[in-house]
Amino acid sequence: MGDAPDAGMDAVQRRLMFEDECILVDESDRVVGHDSKYNCHLMEKIEKDNLLHRAFSVFLFNSKYELLLQQRSGTKVTFPLVWTNTCCSHPLYRESELIEDDYLGVRNAAQRKLFDELGIAAEDVPVDQFTPLGRILYKAPSDGKWGEHELDYLLFIVRDVSAHPNPDEVADIKYVNRDQLKELLRKADAGEGGLKLSPWFRLVVDNFLFKWWDHLENGTLKEVIDMKTIHKLT
Repeated sequence: MGDAPDAGMDAVQRRLMFEDECILVDESDRVVGHDSKYNCHLMEKIEKDNLLHRAFSVFLFNSKYELLLQQRSGTKVTFPLVWTNTCCSHPLYRESELIEDDYLGVRNAAQRKLFDELGIAAEDVPVDQFTPLGRILYKAPSDGKWGEHELDYLLFIVRDVSAHPNPDEVADIKYVNRDQLKELLRKADAGEGGLKLSPWFRLVVDNFLFKWWDHLENGTLKEVIDMKTIHKLT
C-alpha cells in the first residue's frame, strides 16, 4: 500500500487542495476547463497533462511605497516558509472569479485571498484599486512531488491596510523598501540563514519589479501596463 494522497498534509491545506477548483487555461490564457488544486500542483500531472492554471500575485504597497512581503506558512504544501510578495493564489472556477471583463474575476480573487491569508478587510482593498500590470507564464518545481505551472496576473495596489495574518497561510510579514529588498535578495543568493524566495517572486523581481516600483512612485504606472503580452519566463 502506498501513502494516501494526502498523507502528512495539514488538515486546512488538505481541504483546500481537494475542494478548490483552479481554472485551467492554455498558453494564450483561454479557459479550457478546471481541476482540483491538488492535481494542478502535482508535478507528475503538470508534466504528463501539461496542466496550466490561472494565478495572481498581489504587490501591496503602503503610502510610503514600501512593499508588504509574506513568509508562507510551514504547513503549505508548496514552497513552505518561503518569502514572497504580498499574496499569491488562484482565481477559482466560480462565476465571480471567471469574469474576464477588466480582469474582474482575478481582482475579485485577489480581494478574497488578501482577507483569507492576511485578514485584510475587503473595504481596505477595493477591487477597482488593483492595477493589473502584466502576465507571466512559468513552471517551477517545489520538491520532487509538488510544483507550479501558472499563468500569473501581476497586480499592484497602494493602500494603508491593517493586516492580521492567518497562521494556516502565513508565518510572518514585513514591509520593505527597495534597499531592504535588495538585501533580502543578497541573503537568499548567499544562502544566509536559510532564507528562500519563491520562484515566481524572483522572476518578477528580476524582470519587472524595480522599474514598476519607480513608475508607481512617479505616478506613471499606466505607462508600463502591458496586458497583451504573456511573458514566458524561466
